[in-house]
Amino acid sequence: MIVPSIDLQGGRAVQLRGGKELVIDAGDPRPIAERFRVAGEIAVVDLDGATGEGSNAELMRELCSIADCRVGGGIRDVRTAIDWLNAGATKVVLGTAARPEVLRELPRERTIAALDAVHGEVVVKGWRESTGRTVLDRIDELREHVGGFLVTFVEREGRMAGIDASAVEEIVSRAGDVRVTIAGGVRNAEDVRLLDRLGCDAQVGMAIYNGSMDLGDAICAPMRSDRTDGLWATVVCDERGVALGLCYSNAESVRAAVEQRRGVYWSRSRGGLWVKGETSGDVQELVRIDLDCDRDAIRFTVRQAGRGFCHNGTRTCWGEDGGVGRLARTIVARAGEAPPGSYTRRLLEDRELLRSKLLEEANELLDASTPAEAAWEAADVLYFALVAAGARGAGLAEIERELERRARRVTRRGGDAKGNVELTPGTEG
Repeated sequence: MIVPSIDLQGGRAVQLRGGKELVIDAGDPRPIAERFRVAGEIAVVDLDGATGEGSNAELMRELCSIADCRVGGGIRDVRTAIDWLNAGATKVVLGTAARPEVLRELPRERTIAALDAVHGEVVVKGWRESTGRTVLDRIDELREHVGGFLVTFVEREGRMAGIDASAVEEIVSRAGDVRVTIAGGVRNAEDVRLLDRLGCDAQVGMAIYNGSMDLGDAICAPMRSDRTDGLWATVVCDERGVALGLCYSNAESVRAAVEQRRGVYWSRSRGGLWVKGETSGDVQELVRIDLDCDRDAIRFTVRQAGRGFCHNGTRTCWGEDGGVGRLARTIVARAGEAPPGSYTRRLLEDRELLRSKLLEEANELLDASTPAEAAWEAADVLYFALVAAGARGAGLAEIERELERRARRVTRRGGDAKGNVELTPGTEG
């Protein structure tokens, strides 16, 4: 699979040849992260931090809020690595700091050892100093301590030279069950497909930035099909993972979906592109594309607008959904135009009433003595909490993203009560 890369230098997204020569200055990395995030995880590399000539840390924190980012460059100790994991990075990439005594202090599944090599010999300090150690030597030393390896072929980096399949095969074999990502030389979707077949991922920068590789083509490059028409089953889900329906895709439709960042599929009946919502108005914003483990099915995660996904006017092709998701959507809809006389509208117009009810229901939840009572009172708390959040512009999707960010923290908060908070109606908290 592809891992798009954003290399930062002086606050800008750049592409260098051989780690030295500036080839592309792509400017502000934020819109690039917005574009790349449909592919899943993206790599963010602080080139200034790697060479000790500066830092792009604040900008990288912003990018971590935009996309799922594995971050690297200038992470040289346990404290810095943990700070990045606490900031929401999915993984940290360590170069010279990738030593057993450091790695043992970090969650293994969230660490990647960066092995930058020139003709098989590992180099450090921004690719400027040789170590005398081979990539295979370092893999043997670190395999038991890391969740992944990032191997960069420096002599191919930024040169569109293609990949050395025999060298990659040897690296993947030596890494065992530790996932390998290859960087340097990846030039087209065929290279991405080959690397996936070899059991590793492709970290790509130059080929995407210069337009020689289409991001949509790269995402679906590993796909295969046993259907006579060559289509891939596509499960369409909302941001909460609820299945909305089943469609079909091919390379052309995925390419269009990524370019437009919309739900675009392949119509079997018409034999052409189908842009969801083009006539009904029930459009979809494409959030992310994931491939299944066998590479014969795709999942589209979308932000569904309008009545829903089904042509019958329901949220899903199995009818309406329910639960917290439906409640949250109803509250958001009514926040903009709540029916006169509705309780939600009354709460939105009377903030003191909303504050009082939220605290009141929290008290009643704490006083509940049976499972049924607890469920009843918790439902009330959820309703009033969602109204309060919605009144301030935060919906369920934002709440769940915050929960996910907190789940990535390594250092946990103490959780002690604030001294000025009392769970009584009307009390200022």
